[in-house]
Amino acid sequence: MKLMHGVMAIAAALLLTACGGGNGDDIAADIAEPQAANEVPASALATVTSFSEYTGSLALSESGTPMDVSKVVPPTSETAAPIAVI
Repeated sequence: MKLMHGVMAIAAALLLTACGGGNGDDIAADIAEPQAANEVPASALATVTSFSEYTGSLALSESGTPMDVSKVVPPTSETAAPIAVI
């Protein structure tokens, strides 16, 4: 009896995973353009907080590939509270 329940559970899981997709015509639209490893992501430039979190998460490295910051304009805000510098 337990074996039958296990088999039914696996069969149900397989059926549910097979029913999740579309027809595949818009796959290219769902794939984002890859970002170069040395560029700042657009999501980091959305708000002052996201920019601060992104820059704080970068690893310090003397031998890594340098970031291309020639096109980066850090976001500013007149209303956001100052972020503590640690």
